[in-house]
Amino acid sequence: MNKILVANRGEIALRVMRSCREMGISTVAVFSEADRNAPFVRYADEAVCIGPAPSSQSYLNQKKIIEVALSLGVDGIHPGYGFLSENSSFANAVTESGIIFIGPTASAMEIMGDKLSAKAAAKKYKIPMVPGSDGEITDINEGKKVALETGFPLLIKASAGGGGKGMRLVERIEDFEEQMKMAVGEATSSFDNGAVFIEKYVAGPRHIEIQVLADNFGAVVFLFERECSIQRRHQKVIEEAPSSILTTELREQMGKCAMDVARACSYTGVGTVEFLLDEDNKFYFLEMNTRLQVEHTVTEMITGIDLVKEQIKVARGEKLSFTQADLKINGHALEVRVYAEDPTNNFLPDIGKLITYRRPQGPGVRVDDGFEEGMEIPIYYDSMLAKLITWGKDRDEAISRMVRAIDEYQITGVETTLLFCRFVIEHEAFKSGNFDTHFIAKYFKPEMLVLHNEQEAEVATIIGAAWLNAQKNKINRRADSGENLSNWKANRSWSE
Repeated sequence: MNKILVANRGEIALRVMRSCREMGISTVAVFSEADRNAPFVRYADEAVCIGPAPSSQSYLNQKKIIEVALSLGVDGIHPGYGFLSENSSFANAVTESGIIFIGPTASAMEIMGDKLSAKAAAKKYKIPMVPGSDGEITDINEGKKVALETGFPLLIKASAGGGGKGMRLVERIEDFEEQMKMAVGEATSSFDNGAVFIEKYVAGPRHIEIQVLADNFGAVVFLFERECSIQRRHQKVIEEAPSSILTTELREQMGKCAMDVARACSYTGVGTVEFLLDEDNKFYFLEMNTRLQVEHTVTEMITGIDLVKEQIKVARGEKLSFTQADLKINGHALEVRVYAEDPTNNFLPDIGKLITYRRPQGPGVRVDDGFEEGMEIPIYYDSMLAKLITWGKDRDEAISRMVRAIDEYQITGVETTLLFCRFVIEHEAFKSGNFDTHFIAKYFKPEMLVLHNEQEAEVATIIGAAWLNAQKNKINRRADSGENLSNWKANRSWSE
């Protein structure tokens, strides 16, 4: 494989290209008009504009992307995450064009892309499931019967859903009919698929995911877990590896189940199996993501494995070069997603120009981003600016390094989630490991950040005034002693 086209943008495009360069593989960037001056476009060996800013006319234009790949003699296409990364028709079209799709087969995507077929496949390996319906619920009366058998509270979920869309919490039978109609309607409008099913609502859950890797020769390994329970709008904001709550025994059990889920769909490449962990440390299969995850970085930091390189090696027909016994957890890693959002205003996305953009540096700090100072934040795409990752010999060191890195990260021009992330990782519930997916609802209120900002400003003013006063006294003492002073020191106005 000599040339790879990256069918994505921003930080993930750059991240893939860097691994390709280390492997001696040339890269092709495809970009929209809005991304013409983006770093990933300049970094690629070749770059082609494929359309206007809206993703439907550029990054989701399957035909155009494949045409560019064929015209440039591309050997493989890496989809990154998002956009076309879990689109089975795109995977099929790439393969049929004679180009290697760097990811699982289209059939594996189809099985795991639908929550009902994924559950059916996982059941063959006796993977623990959240109690609920065995399949799609289409009839209201049938749904009510299943709801009563399952018990309240429960969730009505879209089969093709994700990100909390097409999902409704129902706490009593009287609300079931209305909530089911709303779930079906939202699922239809969001995914063009109105299929829904019922699951028991798991109170106080942890969101734990297991990273798996499989080759084309039947070898499957798991690269431990990631804790992804800090979420807003059912989307992750902070991730860490390993989880602070899993025992060695529980990790092994979940890892075995994750590998079995991969086997259930003959999976190849990198994938993630997600579980819910309840208050009694019982885990249940949630879904499988058939792509590279945003938070893959923390797994790389604790294992030393470059997951993008492993994807490419599997795609070009190589066997895994290591076994499960070779894998060890080394230290602890945290990732915070730096979004252009205002945490004090319900995490509303923000747009504007990056007037100041300075990355943190130093030991154990990694920044994956796709922006530079002076760039405009496009309104057409996801609001994530960067991923800030820290590693430490243990969880405490990873946390302290993250606090330091957040304080060093300078961004002006747009609101970001950095201060919110600092609030979370310094919170006692997070530090103790005693938290779940309801962290924000339990502990966070927007005014907390406003108060924090005011307190920091007040402290800075006090410290600054004290320092100036100390310097002035020092100058006066030296002057009284007859010591020579420079004109600058003697004449400077200390009221400045």
